[in-house]
Amino acid sequence: MKVLIIGSGGREHAFAWKLSQSPLVTQLYIAPGNAGTSEVGENIKIDVNDFKAIKEFVLAKDIQMVIVGPEVPLVKGIHDFFLADTELMDIPVIGPTTKGALLEGSKDFAKNFMHKYGIPTAGYQTFDNQNIDKAPEFLKTLNPPYVLKADGLAAGKGVLIIDSYDEAVAELEEMIINEKFGSASQKVVIEEFLSGIECSVFVLTDGQSYKILPSAKDYKRIGERDTGLNTGGMGSISPVPFADEAFMKKVEKRIIIPTIEGLKSEGIIYKGFIFFGLIKVDGDPFVIEYNVRMGDPEAESVIPRIKSDLMELFIGIGNGNLQDKDITFDDRFCTSIFLVSGGYPGSYPKNKLISGLGKTNDCILFHAGTKIHPESNEILTNGGRVIAISSFGRTMKEALDISYKNASKISFDGKYYRKDLGKDLMN
Repeated sequence: MKVLIIGSGGREHAFAWKLSQSPLVTQLYIAPGNAGTSEVGENIKIDVNDFKAIKEFVLAKDIQMVIVGPEVPLVKGIHDFFLADTELMDIPVIGPTTKGALLEGSKDFAKNFMHKYGIPTAGYQTFDNQNIDKAPEFLKTLNPPYVLKADGLAAGKGVLIIDSYDEAVAELEEMIINEKFGSASQKVVIEEFLSGIECSVFVLTDGQSYKILPSAKDYKRIGERDTGLNTGGMGSISPVPFADEAFMKKVEKRIIIPTIEGLKSEGIIYKGFIFFGLIKVDGDPFVIEYNVRMGDPEAESVIPRIKSDLMELFIGIGNGNLQDKDITFDDRFCTSIFLVSGGYPGSYPKNKLISGLGKTNDCILFHAGTKIHPESNEILTNGGRVIAISSFGRTMKEALDISYKNASKISFDGKYYRKDLGKDLMN
């Protein structure tokens, strides 16, 4: 099969790396891709949201499947675009339609969905320009810290956790009235703060059946001991020790099954990944958020653990017979550490020469913010999160030691990475 992957990050490199190993894939394209994806497929200069250009390429190259990595094209309706076009409608798209993508695209939609189908989540209310005057009273019913979430997509920056009541009221006004996060925060969900430990659980679904993928934990804060600003993710670890069989049975019964059944009840076409951002509170799972694609940086520790042919699973999704497909996992730990640009998640320079890539061993390098210099063919930085270093180990510590050993071998001006990943799981 000829396959097109949409996206340019570490997640998309992980997909490309895995699919390039499948005998079912005859040609692999990545739009727009990065320096790493060019080693396992062919990069195509097309913007992820340029559906017209994507159509032209798909038809010109006789693409037989499209796999959508990031959330924005899903929320903007790339799957619906294919279904509505007579020339594209028979080409499977891995990713939900616009209605399904609202699980990530609208926090308010997701909370209402969970409430309707009895899926455990934090108590909440939604506010906008029309009822913002009632928000201070609702905040008084909650114990600090206060959680404020922009309703729409805000590039991972739309969630604020605030200790002060007065500051929460002020920030709410900044979000709604002054559109701190643009149109994404014209509507804001305020929810109760849940105290516990977080993890991510993923399923692949064809809309009827599902396969549960390995659990993972990601690290969002830029600073060690989870301090500083939120990032797109500083690394991930799979599996999560506390997500044991008993916990996962609760997750499946209370969260996964009601979600799949709820989507069916709503008549939503959903073919792809569902990402459950969970928190374990006194032994029980609660949903913090849904995402409608594979996680990143979680993909870089989860995808390597899938021993089955990922393309075979994607074909099962496209054909609606996922339940007939087998899925097996490597039982070792996989840990992934991100090297990021100096200044990230704030402003940072690009085009810094990356050296030492050939010195690494016993690990997989998943590129994210990288590009190839058109003349020298040198690999340069091209984003905040630059490269993820993923390693296997019989223990979490063994896997982390290998990742950290290799992190020291790669150099670029301003390189930074957290050195405390996994410590919270080993206590």
